[in-house]
Amino acid sequence: MSQSIELTELRCELKKKVMELVPDANLNSCLTCGACTSGCPATGQFDLDPRKFLRMVLLGLDEEVMKTPWVWVCTICYRCYSACPMKVDIPQLVYNVRASWPREERPKGIRLSCDYHISSNGSAMGAKPEDFKFCVEDVAEEVRETQPAFKDLQAFVGRKGAELCLNENSRGPVTEPDEMVPLWKILHTVGADWTYPAIMWGGENYCMFLADDKNWEHIVRTLAEHIDNDLGCKVLINTECGHSFYSIWAGLQRFNIPHKFEFKSIVEYYAQWIREGKLRVNSDWNVDNIKFTTQGPCMLVRKSLGDPVAEDLRFVMKSLVGEENFVDMYPNRSNNFCCGGGGGALQAPYNEQRRAYGKIKFDQIMATGAQYVAVPCHNCHAQIEDICEFHGGHYHTIHLWTLICLSLGVLGENERTYLGPDLAEFGL
Repeated sequence: MSQSIELTELRCELKKKVMELVPDANLNSCLTCGACTSGCPATGQFDLDPRKFLRMVLLGLDEEVMKTPWVWVCTICYRCYSACPMKVDIPQLVYNVRASWPREERPKGIRLSCDYHISSNGSAMGAKPEDFKFCVEDVAEEVRETQPAFKDLQAFVGRKGAELCLNENSRGPVTEPDEMVPLWKILHTVGADWTYPAIMWGGENYCMFLADDKNWEHIVRTLAEHIDNDLGCKVLINTECGHSFYSIWAGLQRFNIPHKFEFKSIVEYYAQWIREGKLRVNSDWNVDNIKFTTQGPCMLVRKSLGDPVAEDLRFVMKSLVGEENFVDMYPNRSNNFCCGGGGGALQAPYNEQRRAYGKIKFDQIMATGAQYVAVPCHNCHAQIEDICEFHGGHYHTIHLWTLICLSLGVLGENERTYLGPDLAEFGL
């Protein structure tokens, strides 16, 4: 018996390493109650779950732990941590196991997205700053020429002295440039003094998902120094993207990065501008009582700003579609289920597992009876749209900016990609 105990202690190298790196990870406090597993959509994938994963680490099964791809199916959404009565930090454990994989063996899609961001000095899809600037200026000029109501619209890149700095998800300029325009219209309508950053403009950080601390820090630090030293902006606004918000929010703290600017989510500003009367939205347009629900990104709500931003999101939604036409998922707010698109899952090769993970979210959405899901996050948007098609759903997935501009009556003809046939030509 004593020989068995000694052998187990010798094998627990992973546990020792994690406890050294994260002293408050509290791994030994596990009660084996299973609360983490009952609330985890990744439960059962590769025959693992959070409780079993933790027990394997505590029992010294390091080789088995280090080989399982389950750590790349787990989205590190923190639902297990929030459910745990002892606050055992399983997500941090998963992160450290990811970091322990040889870099060349980590999922290629996540790794390349990280490397593209670093090499381009711009974004995870490899678009360089000069390419981004050209695209923004070209699209803005087209809007001015084709939409008379916005003949004075401006979209700047690297403008010094602007009050607000806004990042952008790579998907915009690279694959769907017209999706950038509704947010520009919102900023124009409220009279915002804003600019994009000229470098590290991409609002994503796959180096964080890769568990590559060095490059995660490089992206956030470079952006912070650019804003403070080159642009002088007072506020950095994160666009509609949960993981990019968390990567900056957590990165500034994790790496002790000094910065002068305030960091906020665009969702907070939407709510503020509506309350101030700068965004004169209303729900009068929704005469057919179309039902809507919303997904609050885990990275923005549960892992960062908590229920206050979830309440802002609901205030915005009800202002746009009518309180009677907003149907919440259950559970919701900080206790909501992850959709399965975070943690780098969309760039990983485990599509079967990702879609199985997303079935819980799909069922949540379908239970609301909503025809539309408004999602302030690109990863959530892509995943929720994908699981709808895969599982045979009948809802449409849209960005908040689309709904805001629809309510304002300023949504352009080319800015309606994600609207269903009931709204595709509304207001044209």
